[in-house]
Amino acid sequence: MTQFAAEDLLDPPAYPDVGYALLADRIGAAMRSFDDVVFVQAEAVVALEAVAASLAKPGRKVLNVVTSLYGDYFATWLRRGGAVVENVVAEPGRPVDLAVFQAALDAMDEVDVVVLVHGEAASGVLNPLPEIAESAKARGALLVVDAVASIGAHQFEVQTLGIDIAVIGPQKGLGGPAGLSAISVSEAAWAKIAEEPALRLSTLSLLDLKEKWLDLGADALPGTPAPLEFWALDAALDRIDAEEDGIETVIERHQLAARATRAGLRALGVPPWIEDDSSASALVTAAPVPAGVAPQALVDASGGFEGAAISLGVGGVEHLLVRLNHTGIRAAYRPVLANVVAYGQALAALGQSVDIDAAIEAVARAYQDAEPVGSAE
Repeated sequence: MTQFAAEDLLDPPAYPDVGYALLADRIGAAMRSFDDVVFVQAEAVVALEAVAASLAKPGRKVLNVVTSLYGDYFATWLRRGGAVVENVVAEPGRPVDLAVFQAALDAMDEVDVVVLVHGEAASGVLNPLPEIAESAKARGALLVVDAVASIGAHQFEVQTLGIDIAVIGPQKGLGGPAGLSAISVSEAAWAKIAEEPALRLSTLSLLDLKEKWLDLGADALPGTPAPLEFWALDAALDRIDAEEDGIETVIERHQLAARATRAGLRALGVPPWIEDDSSASALVTAAPVPAGVAPQALVDASGGFEGAAISLGVGGVEHLLVRLNHTGIRAAYRPVLANVVAYGQALAALGQSVDIDAAIEAVARAYQDAEPVGSAE
């Protein structure tokens, strides 16, 4: 059963041709990017594969940070195109260790590309992007960043960090549609993509998209654009622009939700899965599954609390952690409180000792002590 009136979804007006370039500029502004921005009319995992397929060349040397299944995917796609990929694999559910990353980078005689995911919604990880960016640029490597689960929740500045390719999906921190993604591409990255053998005549070819859209004046998109997705992205960006400080307010709202959630967990008597606040996502907070507790039982026991959104970790960490979701419109006091209380009550129902009253007070205090951060309740 749909919650929308049919007339709101059927026969939508075409998105205006002149609007695509303007929309790309607005996305670029959210990423603090002055580079080209192109759209991929699909969920962001397709955009990630397009980047890998377009960059991969026989013999191209890549250092790839793996902190989730998406890092594994990227390595597979790159190798399919003949790239030589060295993976730096983090411990399950943990950010990459900078010393381990640096050692792997130093061990490579040549490195053409460094790839990493910034924020991991699958596990609540936030990787140390500024430090990795500095090391990558010192070696003259292209820097490719999956920012799908960090844009709108963390500071993300393409130009300042020297990011050559950034992939975003607007469905998380920006509160937009899931069926459309965007890629920021630097001049240096375009040059690497254009080197022979270049991927052509493919829906994954960024070079085709450049030549059929950007090089022709960035007017009508090639193919048949999906108007609902573009109108939805337009509306999501309008909502962000209506905030007093725009994207900065959205970021601070997510940061506050993360601080309040983590304070609530600590007051419960349960340290967050990632104890270092600077290494934790502001979209989801990972909470541990205690020894002797079945992960699915913990999720099931939390399901009866209205407003809570708690799910298993993804990508080999299901037995270690659950995720408390405070993404988008959930980055607000009531959903955050519901998550913490639901997690605490689930633990109590499964025989764990927790202090729910203290957790409620900690969440409330975090919001009381904060400056106003926009219109979310």
